[in-house]
Amino acid sequence: MPEKPSVLFVCVHNAGRSQMAAAWLTHLAGDRVEVRSAGSAPADEVNPAAVEAMREVGIDMSAETPKVLTVDAVKASDVVITMGCGDTCPVFPGKRYLDWKLDDPAGQGVDAVRPIRDEIKTRIENLIAEIAQEGTE
Repeated sequence: MPEKPSVLFVCVHNAGRSQMAAAWLTHLAGDRVEVRSAGSAPADEVNPAAVEAMREVGIDMSAETPKVLTVDAVKASDVVITMGCGDTCPVFPGKRYLDWKLDDPAGQGVDAVRPIRDEIKTRIENLIAEIAQEGTE
């Protein structure tokens, strides 16, 4: 891993799972990790239930907007974590790819989004530990 690793979170709409993952990583790792998120078919806005679920744990995503997935974003990232985007994510040699199977919060209320939020937090904590371990090898 380079001195400051870069992680890209990708889902179809970049409105729920990938936004929450990016927000958690930014919140928990601070400036130790460069964080990006994008979608293969971005929505018009971030899922309001995801924004509310994250607000409940003190993380403000209200200013975030869905972004389109670009080849440059993938090339600039050390770790690419996909969340249900299937074959639409470009694959480049030398990148580390993880596919996180998570429920899609699209169309769900905040009660349904909370467990997804919490699962993402656990995965992010594990990812931070892995990145820290790789940085010491």
